[in-house]
Amino acid sequence: MPIKIPSGLPAIDVLAREGVMVMSEETALRQDIRPLQIGLLNLMPNKERTETQFARLIGATPLQIEMTLIRMGSHTPRNAAPDHLEAFYVTFDEARARKFDGLIITGAPVELLEFEEVSYWPELTRVFEWTQTNVHSTFAVCWGAQAMIHHFHGVPKHPLARKAFGCFRHRNLAPASPYLRGFSDDFVVPVSRWTEVRAHEVPAHLRILAAADETGPCLIEDAGRRALYMFNHIEYDTTSLQEEYERDVARGENIQLPVNYFPGDDPSRPPENRWRSHAHLLFGNWINEIYQTTPYDIARIGTPVEAQPQTA
Repeated sequence: MPIKIPSGLPAIDVLAREGVMVMSEETALRQDIRPLQIGLLNLMPNKERTETQFARLIGATPLQIEMTLIRMGSHTPRNAAPDHLEAFYVTFDEARARKFDGLIITGAPVELLEFEEVSYWPELTRVFEWTQTNVHSTFAVCWGAQAMIHHFHGVPKHPLARKAFGCFRHRNLAPASPYLRGFSDDFVVPVSRWTEVRAHEVPAHLRILAAADETGPCLIEDAGRRALYMFNHIEYDTTSLQEEYERDVARGENIQLPVNYFPGDDPSRPPENRWRSHAHLLFGNWINEIYQTTPYDIARIGTPVEAQPQTA
């Protein structure tokens, strides 16, 4: 099935060129099924790129998906066009009365600040609490994952002496997990962060699904909160790390070459994407798990009788 996203969103043209089917409102209404409602709380400055990255991954499943773009109402991003926000986004206050089968919370370029120093932290904590009553499953990414695991479990983030930057091999620690169904024993994930969560500080009732020796936990399951915490950027485009590297070089920053990224460590050569298939697999598994467990009556999400497995 295709993905239904707001009409006119720039991501539509990109996805169409890549072969991802995008559904119109008229076509969606003709189909006698309930589409999965997936929200994207987009905290990244480049809204359009992030929309496309996640729409690409959730739109590749065989289910009908309706994506809603959400932003913080207490924060006005400096780098996002106001007309784009006005046309395609709702604020959290506008979305909070709704129920969602899934919610993706992105990273944000604020990781060196203490959580409480982030201007929209009070609103974001309300989002976290709202997920427990209005969202069936939450997928938090990078800083968003650090923030959510800190809010619910008090897990701290620690600054790194040197940026964790590049493509690192990660071990599959839970091959029987439905989220890692079909995964290799190890797999590559792009990493780009100045802080880390340490394995020994993760509470025992949370399950570390994947980790790397160099960069620590990558993916954690929080079954009690119906959440996944992904501390790295498996959603990245092929050139995302290259663009970050070139940006920092242009600024005169002391940034190292991203690890295991450019062929022969030569930044003049185009990078190769070695994580795309696992990115699609991970998000496909997440969507499938939502489909198997979310109630058909979306109003039941967050109620004591919520989750009963569905049959196809």
